[in-house]
Amino acid sequence: MGTFVSTARQRESPGTEVTRYIGGVRERAVVRRLLGANRLVTLTGPGGIGKTRLARQVMRDVARAYPDGVVFAELAAVSDGALLTTHVADLLGAHGPSRSSVSECVVEHLRDRAVLVVLDNCEHLVADCARLVHAILAECSRVVVLGTSRHSLGIAGEQQFPVLPLQVPGADVVLTSDEAGCYEAIELFADRAVAVQPGFRITDGNCADIARLCRRLDGVPLAIEMAVARLRTLTPRQITERMDHCLTLLTTGRRTAPPRQRSLRATLDWSYALCSDDEQRLWAHLSVFAGSFDLPAVEHVCATGDAVDTIDGLVDKSVVLSETGRDEGVRYRLLEPVREYGHERLLLLATRESAARRHRDWYDQLTARADAEWLGPRQSAWWHRLWQEHANVRAAVRWSLSEPGEAGVALRMAARVEEYWTLRGAHAEARLWLDRALAAAPPDHPDRPLALVTAAAHSWWLSDLPAVSHRVAEAESLIVHVDDELLHARVAYARVLEAQAQRDARCREIATGVLPVLRRHGDHRRTLRTLTILGGVEAYLGDIGAGRARLRDAVAFAQDHADRYYRDIALFGLALIETQFGDVDTAADAARTALASTSALDSRFGDAFHIEALAWIATLQGHHWRAATLYGAAATAWESLGSAHTPLVARPHQHHLDDTRRALGSPAFDRAYTAGHGFTATEARQYALEENADTSPDPPEETVRLTQRQHEIAELVAQGLSNREIAARLVISVRTAETHVRHIMTRLGATTRTQVATWYLTRSGTPVN
Repeated sequence: MGTFVSTARQRESPGTEVTRYIGGVRERAVVRRLLGANRLVTLTGPGGIGKTRLARQVMRDVARAYPDGVVFAELAAVSDGALLTTHVADLLGAHGPSRSSVSECVVEHLRDRAVLVVLDNCEHLVADCARLVHAILAECSRVVVLGTSRHSLGIAGEQQFPVLPLQVPGADVVLTSDEAGCYEAIELFADRAVAVQPGFRITDGNCADIARLCRRLDGVPLAIEMAVARLRTLTPRQITERMDHCLTLLTTGRRTAPPRQRSLRATLDWSYALCSDDEQRLWAHLSVFAGSFDLPAVEHVCATGDAVDTIDGLVDKSVVLSETGRDEGVRYRLLEPVREYGHERLLLLATRESAARRHRDWYDQLTARADAEWLGPRQSAWWHRLWQEHANVRAAVRWSLSEPGEAGVALRMAARVEEYWTLRGAHAEARLWLDRALAAAPPDHPDRPLALVTAAAHSWWLSDLPAVSHRVAEAESLIVHVDDELLHARVAYARVLEAQAQRDARCREIATGVLPVLRRHGDHRRTLRTLTILGGVEAYLGDIGAGRARLRDAVAFAQDHADRYYRDIALFGLALIETQFGDVDTAADAARTALASTSALDSRFGDAFHIEALAWIATLQGHHWRAATLYGAAATAWESLGSAHTPLVARPHQHHLDDTRRALGSPAFDRAYTAGHGFTATEARQYALEENADTSPDPPEETVRLTQRQHEIAELVAQGLSNREIAARLVISVRTAETHVRHIMTRLGATTRTQVATWYLTRSGTPVN
């Protein structure tokens, strides 16, 4: 779905290309220059022309120029405009209080950051993209946006760059094999041909045929790659002859379309015509998937018992792309132009509704299994599986909301696996789906009370207490006359959340009454959650022993059920109690164990709570430099989570943070805090989990080191030179000078150029006025 790589965090791997990038050397250079002079550059062109790959290459080329990172947001699978900003916010970790709109949170997050935002495949969300980009550019002076779209966003200041096809030789050019590689289209053909036919090479005998084929395809990369797939059964000349004939027939009647669109469309038509009946049908039905998918899903959705041979045939023809995951086996996906073509064919087959329904049913069943097996040895596997299937779950819920009489399915799907949404830090999106489903489903739907309780839980994490109260009250009103002990206990559990957030003493009474019912009916998840809340509440009411006992009971109960999610929450509760009332070493053990566990899930949720706890512990141990660094790292995680500190966390946070600030002094505290805030997620976890905690005296200012170039620029800053003057003096671009100065300020923990000058003059022996 997307990528964010930043000095502050790293969410997903940058998406390594599995094939070599061909061509675009000049284009990459031009786009880099455009990004240096404009804040919005849009790569435009038809599907398959290579906009996405060019954007990815440019992103890698210029990443170092953006000290606060780059975000690559793939929008093809985001068909709902309301989720565009949520998707971008999720990648950025830009969340905030529930009273703020998501776009406000994105703008506030980016306001003072130097970030490159890449929005890929904007064409179906142009109006929504335009609004978001306009808001970002108006308020965030250091953010640059690179978009890819089939047409422009239409924003003032937008610089369009039409992506052209690869270079092809003219019809009158007589080529030799040595000269053929000078043309990008032929280079692409040869590079991809080796994968299809090992040992393939361009010869004097085949280069003319390949050149004619590439010309016929207008140098469109996707069209060339699909043609190359035929090398398994045809020679380059046979491909060229057959395609020449086919394109002549298939482009008839489409003379008004731009030539490159005609050639790609004709290539897709040709590829479709060469498929068997089973392959054609499968191609069409695969278009209902969003993002990637696996073979069992294909077999169910496409109503075929054995799709292996058929999908292999589509992979061989470059219609379907296969990807090998970390532990999950092979997954498949369609490029967006190929998916769109399949969707057109599906409409002609008149089976779209049945395919979409089977798709929804598959993901309804998948979320049901994940919910049933969440507590158990497959918890980690389900977390990774749901992350992979997020786009398909979205699509299934959205379809259910759009079809008459199906909103009830959306209601139960959105209410499942509450813990997954928490670990993902996506409470706002979960609540959005629940609110839509609650609005669309009948008022007396039997799943409504539990959906309201789940919505209340997400609102609790978002610190939206009025929403918690409203949803719990509605759930209570629906079950007044319902004789179901467990349902009443589950709704009362939501009241426990509300009372805990309000520091209401009734929380203990409600929780104590709910626990036996939950235990008796085997609702282990709510039993665990209630135990963790009750343990903290009892400790803060003065019964430290009871609080410890509750939390240790929760840890043991979770371990008995092979659960790490609630165990780690209980360990945080123990760390919280011990830092306030007990043994700091015991607190440290609990926090480190929990952080190591949630780190394996790449959990924003775990980072926020457990790094926070380790910061308190460092304060209590007198390791104030380390504590300040951890507070900075925890702040990044809290921002990613999109939740304010809960009342139980907010008070110790402020108390311990103030102690560390007083111990270090504000300048040193700010420098260490800034360093921690700049950690990637991996760096933050490694620093927090370091076995040998930093027990040395707080690092003196002299330990800050600049590179030779940075030291040179700091000297020029101290002389009072502007960034433009520095650029002229050192013969570098103004943007490069700006980037160096920002890096220096980050490293020194400085917020003004005067502070940089003071740092330099102090160390050079020059008196400071």
